[in-house]
Amino acid sequence: MSAKESLLHKIGRHHDIDEYRELHWEGSFEEYLDLVREDVRVTRNAYQRIYDMVMSYGTEEYIDNKKKIVRYNFFKDEITGGADAIYGLDIPLMRLVNVFKAAANEYGTEKRIILLHGPVGSSKSTIARLLKKGMEEYTRTDDGRIYTFSWVMPKELQHLTGGQEVLHDPMNEEPLKLIPQDWRAGALEELGIENVSSIRVRGDLNPASRFIFKELMRHYGGDWSRAMEHVRVRRMLFSEKDRVGIGTFQPKDEKNQDSTELTGDINYRKIAIYGSDSDPRAFNFDGEFCVANRGIIEFVEILKLDVAFLYDLLGATQERKIKPKKFAQTDIDEVIIGHTNEPEYRKLLGNEYMEALRDRTVKIDIPYITKYQEEIRIYKKDFNNERVKGKHIAPHTIEMAAMWAVLTRLEDPKKHDLTLLQKLKLYDGKSLTGYTQDNVKELRKETLREGLTGVSPRYIQDKLSNALVSDKTESSINPFLVLNELEGGLKNHSLISNEEERGRYRELLAVVKQEYEDIVKNEVQRAISADEDAISKLCANYIDNVKAYTQKEKVRNKYTGQYEEPDERLMRSIEEKIDIPDSRKDDFRREIMNYIGALAIDGKQFTYQTNERLRKALELKLFEDQKDSIKLASVVSNVVDRDTQEKIDIVKQRLIRDYGYNEESATDVLNFVASIFARGDSKQQ
Repeated sequence: MSAKESLLHKIGRHHDIDEYRELHWEGSFEEYLDLVREDVRVTRNAYQRIYDMVMSYGTEEYIDNKKKIVRYNFFKDEITGGADAIYGLDIPLMRLVNVFKAAANEYGTEKRIILLHGPVGSSKSTIARLLKKGMEEYTRTDDGRIYTFSWVMPKELQHLTGGQEVLHDPMNEEPLKLIPQDWRAGALEELGIENVSSIRVRGDLNPASRFIFKELMRHYGGDWSRAMEHVRVRRMLFSEKDRVGIGTFQPKDEKNQDSTELTGDINYRKIAIYGSDSDPRAFNFDGEFCVANRGIIEFVEILKLDVAFLYDLLGATQERKIKPKKFAQTDIDEVIIGHTNEPEYRKLLGNEYMEALRDRTVKIDIPYITKYQEEIRIYKKDFNNERVKGKHIAPHTIEMAAMWAVLTRLEDPKKHDLTLLQKLKLYDGKSLTGYTQDNVKELRKETLREGLTGVSPRYIQDKLSNALVSDKTESSINPFLVLNELEGGLKNHSLISNEEERGRYRELLAVVKQEYEDIVKNEVQRAISADEDAISKLCANYIDNVKAYTQKEKVRNKYTGQYEEPDERLMRSIEEKIDIPDSRKDDFRREIMNYIGALAIDGKQFTYQTNERLRKALELKLFEDQKDSIKLASVVSNVVDRDTQEKIDIVKQRLIRDYGYNEESATDVLNFVASIFARGDSKQQ
């Protein structure tokens, strides 16, 4: 027995009992008034609370194409370690938070439905889920405290509560609503609060608590203070699972929809106790609007609601009231957020009977991501070599899948000299000759529905999963395996409506494959030419010749000791690697010498790594010189001599060490690049 007690105590030590008592505080109504006097924020309405919750996580500011963007840290989802983090949607999220801010200040948007609109898989549900989780967590913090009340009755008055000693307010009302509206403002001034207008407690009690309040006032002959002795204020914690402060409504079969799911229904068993179905104590205030009072309600696929629901929804938004069966309109205070896909929204626009709903809606577009790096982050969260066990994800696998996804969402640029891939890179912050930030802004403005069409992230995730469980590779997956999965799934893709669209997606896959080919060619080239001593020597030789050329001097041959003319053939062989035409060689060489001189003035030393263009040219030159000695094209023939194999192994180890490959993927990429050069050699022959 003692051993069991010891074990229970060990487990119990994981529970913070002081925190539990703080989170489940109870006190008298007068004690609550003291809390209000100390911090009026405990009386905040739903929109004030959700805005403060988002802002409590802090913000970051950055400039994107000359526009100041605010990133809200809340949407990084620190609550669950990033499981629901939102990427690449900073501008739509700014619009959403601005709606919260305006509603918190009662500028009108508090009387609107917030409608998240966008294609499937664009994070609409994730945003709603994150807001609900955030509200749950916020009410557990000191800053997010919120209170409600219960009625506590002695035996002689328990007939008012159906024989219960304690009856919780069925809609978790704000305790200050116990002060009647007609003298509430004056009563609050008695608290000594400087700015009473900051307390935005609107409306009256719900029918059940209103009934008990009136009966107690009658019992005590109108002595309000005596009636308040039966009030026990308690701290409230939002919880979707416990149906407190968080409501979620999802439409079902139209034939089975019932508006009482939103507003509650009569409890027929209690009619026998109270004698009437119009007695508020015989009513279950358990509809989603009732449950979500003072918090947030999410409508999943809101535009699929039956018309009968829409009347309740219209009243809940504009008047902030609901109409329970057989009772007067009842005040509510909650954030109403819904989401819908494109087809349902188009149906709304075409339905003239829905004008009232459209007029009470704030639509916020939640498009697909059009920034390449942000799209990559979605997949790397779930598909990375730390999380995926048993198979290695080769470099660029995730990146190429993300690139294709973004390309499918972009509209073809109207400028004929710009490719879709170049547009993607401009959106991603890359520089392109002839294009400024103003040009990028113009590119975005000229689009009509960019980000609202294309391939969903879910499709990419499904195909990455297929590749990981495929038996086509032993220990790693590579971009070609994933791209083939993406292409193979197009013929059965349920959301692709025509062959023209399917053909366009296949063409974009070819674009991505070509980009991958260029990337890995460059990587293998750099791995082959990764001998820093050799590059440094080549660089020194080039600079000596350029210096002599620009100063019209001769170069001393270190082997013969004689002075010779600058080696024009060497200089051009390097400059041609970065497309410097013969007509521009003098300008480029002077540019290099001026650059070296400017570094010297700043006390800095020039190395080949300080100038990106020259570094690339030197690496390509060294690669060209060493390629023949390694005989890379011979790799595909499986006839490799010992000396060549040793050199290939060195390159392979560099790929593993410097670029993140494993043995299998390094061999694959080397064979692939070798086949490219083999094709090139055969074409030349």
